[in-house]
Amino acid sequence: MIVQDAGVIRLGGGQGFYGDGHAGVGPLLEAGVDYLICEALAELTLAILAKDRRRDESLGYTRDLPAYVAMAAAPIVEGSTRLITNAGGINPVAAGRAVVEGLRAAGLHGVKVATVVGDDLRPHDAGLGLPGDTIFAAAYLGAAPIVEALDAGAQIVITGRVADASLFLAPLVHEFGWSDDDWDRLAAGVTIGHLLECSAQVTGGNYSGDWWNLGDFSAPGFPIAECAPDGTAVITKPPGTGGRVSFDTVREQLLYEVHDPAAYLNPDVTADFTSVQLDDLSDDRVRVHGVAGAPRPQDYKGLVCTPAGYSGESRLAYPWPDAEAKARAAARFLVARADALGIAVLEWHEEYFGLDALGGPTVDLDAADDAGTEPNEVMARVVWRCADRSDASRLAREAGQLGLGGPPMVTPFGRARDTGPTALMSLAAIPVARDLVDPGVRIGLEVS
Repeated sequence: MIVQDAGVIRLGGGQGFYGDGHAGVGPLLEAGVDYLICEALAELTLAILAKDRRRDESLGYTRDLPAYVAMAAAPIVEGSTRLITNAGGINPVAAGRAVVEGLRAAGLHGVKVATVVGDDLRPHDAGLGLPGDTIFAAAYLGAAPIVEALDAGAQIVITGRVADASLFLAPLVHEFGWSDDDWDRLAAGVTIGHLLECSAQVTGGNYSGDWWNLGDFSAPGFPIAECAPDGTAVITKPPGTGGRVSFDTVREQLLYEVHDPAAYLNPDVTADFTSVQLDDLSDDRVRVHGVAGAPRPQDYKGLVCTPAGYSGESRLAYPWPDAEAKARAAARFLVARADALGIAVLEWHEEYFGLDALGGPTVDLDAADDAGTEPNEVMARVVWRCADRSDASRLAREAGQLGLGGPPMVTPFGRARDTGPTALMSLAAIPVARDLVDPGVRIGLEVS
């Protein structure tokens, strides 16, 4: 274990999304972090968890939460590490109950587990005018309730929809006693959180530079922030792990998912990322300092989820010659069958892998024709959205006719047709007054 400097708090970024790998967590704990922070939520994640809860009211939290708790259990019990996570999703009470029961089953007693509730906006329907078919509605809370839980002695804090960076800000406020209007320090904490919230991305994952020099990615280095009371920090990673911490990897993550770098909105503060100074200290260490902040936004961000119908999908790959023409003919066939059968399609989407899919046009067909060449293979991905589940399913079955009655040499690709259509959800962001939400935010504390 690394011996830290006096007054320095070490935060470990142990998760970047629901489904992230666990390989980087062990080295973080071995290196010694005061807080293991697992950021699990995104808009899509909440929709996935909402589907889980609709099937079973006891669900609605991330199913990999017990794995993270189990990995961190020993240092948590001995008091060297605390765990903070928003993996409670849309059911933090059930998540907290599951964690406590899991600790007890493992013979681990005396662990204080806190749950943060109050982000659910449905009890405030009268003040918000939520749609009648709302599946879930959540406010993005800030660091304050986590600070309250830590002040109460919680060793594990499980929240619902708390803003990503606020998970990391909270232990710094708790440890250093920063005031709720110390905008520069709060902005520094949010900046640190933003850098760590995506796990290995700040240590070389998704790096657009010389990624081939970062190893084989089999031993990812998850990030550590060594944080000082004045808001400065050093971003690093456990020794011997993969990836790299450099000026370039850190600045790339700094601008990830940022709309306005001069005004990064967070429930706790507005951070000015254009003020951030980065000093590459070499040896996988980058110092972050000079962050300026401004008052927090007046409102919380809210997220409202409603049903959006059902999607069906067909993926059909065609080889040379005439690969593109065959693929487009298959798409036209599906549109024609929908019309013939009276299937009401609300929305169509087509893309042609090998030609113009993920990155836009990749083949200049005019030039290719002039040169006497064309794509070796093209896969048509045709997706449709219907209000009715049976309509979406019925059209998917029509693609089978292309096997013997369509363009030559078709190869179905991807999920089988009998998996059925996918229920879709629509997400909309709304402003939510703080005084509507804050009185309902509560901390529950239970001991295993």
